[in-house]
Amino acid sequence: MPNINPVKGVQDIRSLRVAKKSCIPGKQQTSFLELYMLDKEKDRLHNEEKKILLRLETLNNRLNEIQGFFDKKLGQVQNHDPLENSQKFSSKAKSDFKTMSIDY
Repeated sequence: MPNINPVKGVQDIRSLRVAKKSCIPGKQQTSFLELYMLDKEKDRLHNEEKKILLRLETLNNRLNEIQGFFDKKLGQVQNHDPLENSQKFSSKAKSDFKTMSIDY
């Protein structure tokens, strides 16, 4: 009875000699291999481009949100008088505190 699952060893590793493949330029087989590799690289680069464009769109949206928030706050600061605010704060602070004597 033959062994159904033979243990694979070093002799079972396929090399270029065993597979009868060659990368010598000028053979027709290498042209197909080059075309295949270039096609795979093109697909990979297209996928990478899509991911980068999506990330760029997200970044631009966030930058626009920050710029809008910045413009809104800058407009509030420019329309606001700092002396008026400090006078309101000082008069309010004086009325909130009470003087008390402490006996030791």
